Amino acid sequence: MSIEPLGMDAALCFIGGKWCAPETGQTLDLINPSDGSTLCAIARGQAADIDAAVTSAEAALASDWGRATAVERGRVLARIGALVLENIEELAQLEALDVGKPLTQARADVVALARYMEFYAGSADKLHGATIPYLDGYTVYTLREPHGVTGHIIPWNYPMQIIGRSVGAALAVGNACVLKPAEEACLTALAFAELAHRAGLPTGALNVVPGIGAEAGAALSAHPGVHHMSFTGSVGVGKLIQTAAAQNVVPVTLELGGKSPQLVFEDADVDAALPFLVNAGIQNAGQTCSASSRILVHRNRYDEVVSKMAGRYGALRAGPALDDLEVGPLVSGRQKEIVEEFIAKGADLEVAAQGHVVERAPSGGAYVAPTLFTGVAPDHRLAQDEIFGPVQVVIPFDDEAQAVQIANGTDFGLVASVWSENGARQMRLAKKLRAGQVFINNYGAGGGVELPFGGTGLSGHGREKGFEALYGFSSLKTVAAFHAEKD
Repeated sequence: MSIEPLGMDAALCFIGGKWCAPETGQTLDLINPSDGSTLCAIARGQAADIDAAVTSAEAALASDWGRATAVERGRVLARIGALVLENIEELAQLEALDVGKPLTQARADVVALARYMEFYAGSADKLHGATIPYLDGYTVYTLREPHGVTGHIIPWNYPMQIIGRSVGAALAVGNACVLKPAEEACLTALAFAELAHRAGLPTGALNVVPGIGAEAGAALSAHPGVHHMSFTGSVGVGKLIQTAAAQNVVPVTLELGGKSPQLVFEDADVDAALPFLVNAGIQNAGQTCSASSRILVHRNRYDEVVSKMAGRYGALRAGPALDDLEVGPLVSGRQKEIVEEFIAKGADLEVAAQGHVVERAPSGGAYVAPTLFTGVAPDHRLAQDEIFGPVQVVIPFDDEAQAVQIANGTDFGLVASVWSENGARQMRLAKKLRAGQVFINNYGAGGGVELPFGGTGLSGHGREKGFEALYGFSSLKTVAAFHAEKD
């Protein structure tokens, strides 16, 4: 397939509604993680390109996009969503080649991107203020207004989904966006910009500048013309972005790492839980912030759960993205090295089961066999650190109190799941578990575009997805009008 479908040019930036070369003319090689070959060249944006993108966004706010009504913004987003679905195969192929995820998962991401556009299209004109009863003679009300120019730095693991939940929400409120996609995977971000332009998004409302985080990303997070930053990625980079934005007193939404547990109690329906226990750990080769990398199991069901999970692990196959197996390659050779280093840290543990890399997988691909560890202490590095690979650990517990202690015993707090038929326990643990989302007898709730998402601790702060994201991308203004009585 062509690596530049839909009219986009991977070696260029998208600024002011046009494709343009980066200021320096420099490019980066984009690597296909399935075989290690070079897919294409992408632009290596710098501070000058970020500055041009911010200027373009400011101009959009001063013209058509800034004057658009909420209804008009919603209609544009709806048209974008429709165009995304019309181009599902092209976008899925790009995402599969770029990220390495199996085609089925890539198609699901395209559908999710379209759904975000549909959701925020429908919510654009429903972001209401409120009237506040106050002193006699006053009428007091609040307004929700856009911040202005918003900066978006997205990771390589779910480009389309994260564009949907951050850029979609920001545009619905009326902000103008500057997007810096990850240098490892930016093709669908560029394609999305072209589709948004075709759908009638006014010039400058969305600008995309690929490049290295230390260059383009640093310039965006420190730019004085940016009024809100949204970042999804590692804890270390999140701290840098928050520090840079703080110099301009700019609010930041951070969605960082996770070490999310699933708690399986003695009364759980293990057979119903089993697909969730495994799939939540190996989806996208485990490269998911909300991946369930810790499985906590009541000791009376421990052997059963380990045996059934091991059976599933033994059937898992890792191979090229376009082969559409259960697991694709990791995004890069470097990420493969990181995951292999983590697996090596488990040399003292028991490997309950491993999947396998298919023989036809190219030797240059970034493949790691899915691995299930048992005999893992709660304080072991494999149970504490975010691995970002297809690796899970199973940990036994004796009672509810210990389960909660282990579950909350990391620096993260993104997602948790409880498997139990006891309604009182479900409600108790929903309150006790330190996480931004808690699922009862499921995990992920089918993606949940409508469900607010974010974490605590090192998992970050602020909320994306759902209606809650609109509050984060807006500023609240209070208006107090005094009506003096005249004789």
